Amino acid sequence: MSDLIWLTDAQMERLEPFFPKSRGKARVDDRRVLSGIIFVNRNGLRWRDAPAVYGPPKTLYNRWVRWSRMGVFARMLVELADAGRDDSLTMIDATHLKTHRTASSLRGSKGGADASSGARRAA
Repeated sequence: MSDLIWLTDAQMERLEPFFPKSRGKARVDDRRVLSGIIFVNRNGLRWRDAPAVYGPPKTLYNRWVRWSRMGVFARMLVELADAGRDDSLTMIDATHLKTHRTASSLRGSKGGADASSGARRAA
C-alpha cells in the first residue's frame, strides 16, 4: 500500500513529551502504533482492517483505548493546536441542518396526526 501513514522523526519528537512513561515491560514501537492508529481513524476502518505493517490490531486498539482514557490524545491535540494558533485569522462555521418535510409531523402539537385528530373531534 502506497498510502500508508508514517510519522516523521520531527513529528515524533513533538509528540514524545505527551507519551506516558513506560512501566515494567517496554512498549511496542510508538511510531508504528501511533501511525497505525492515525491510519485507522483517518480512513474510518475497523481495527482488524488495519494493514499488518502497523502491528496486531489488538495492540493498536488497546493503545488507543488506554491513551484515550488517560487523555493523551486530547492533550496532544490541544497543545499542538495552541502552538499553531494564529490570532489574526478568524473562521466562521457555516454548517446548517436540513430536515425532511415530514419531520414536523413528529412533534404532535402542530400538524401531523395529533392536530388532525383534534380537528375531527371538534367537528
